[in-house]
Amino acid sequence: MDVEPNWDFYRTLLAVLQHGSLSAAARELGLTQPTIGRHIDALEDSIGAQLFVRSSNGLLPTEAALELRPYAEALAATSAALLRTASGSRGRVGGTVRISASEVIGVEVLPRILVPLMDAYPDLDIELSASDAIEDLLNREADIAIRMTAPAQDALVAQRIGNIPLAFHAHRRYLDKYGRPQSLDDLAGHRLIGFDRQTAYIRSLVKQFRIPQDIDFSFKADSPLAQLSAIRAGLGIGICQNGLAAQDPDLEHILADVFEIPLGTWVVMHESIRTTPRYRVTFDALVEGLTDYVRKTGRTNPA
Repeated sequence: MDVEPNWDFYRTLLAVLQHGSLSAAARELGLTQPTIGRHIDALEDSIGAQLFVRSSNGLLPTEAALELRPYAEALAATSAALLRTASGSRGRVGGTVRISASEVIGVEVLPRILVPLMDAYPDLDIELSASDAIEDLLNREADIAIRMTAPAQDALVAQRIGNIPLAFHAHRRYLDKYGRPQSLDDLAGHRLIGFDRQTAYIRSLVKQFRIPQDIDFSFKADSPLAQLSAIRAGLGIGICQNGLAAQDPDLEHILADVFEIPLGTWVVMHESIRTTPRYRVTFDALVEGLTDYVRKTGRTNPA
């Protein structure tokens, strides 16, 4: 490679990889389709390899494109972090903070915590990544993360919040119709709500917390939010956070004496940003708000 490609070409490459077509990438980036095509052609010329082949299902990435993808993703994360850093100035609480949290925490818990924070600091902008994927704080894919696993990297500042308990719950309408199980074995006679596939994390929960491995789920969903919605609708019995279930008087806690998953929770950020005002106040607000949320579940906690 004699000439270093324009960084915009990698952003275009990533958009085409994510969306599968030039037209979709153009809409995402606010460019024209011919411009997207020129970027891909120029990048192919620079690296001396074809990046996509056309098929009936759209553009298929070649091995060369797949090899470049993690580097394009790293550039995108770095660019976003640079803009967030540049958006604030020292001494004032303003600018952008990107928070990573699970779907359930991001949708069901964080908004109420963020209201007083953003009221107090009107120049603060929050970006929320609500996903069960763990974003890399060291590479600044997010500024602050709420995690259900203990952080392992030394360069991270972490505050343990405690255990968020999860347990079996069901709508009383379902229980009045089909009965209330008295043991884990009784679950076999009920319509159960659960996960569509066992990830490594779910397998560890099954092993650690006596979740019967042969459960036959009648309703399956990869999304914990979809499972929670199904429980609230009275579709069957499922596992959800006790704190969320307690907010709905029609949801009943099932098998409380024999089953509970204590979900350890941490608020985490990179140590290099700990003294920047907007990150510090956001971190503190999340710690305070989540600690209060855990306290209301009756499980304040432990170091």
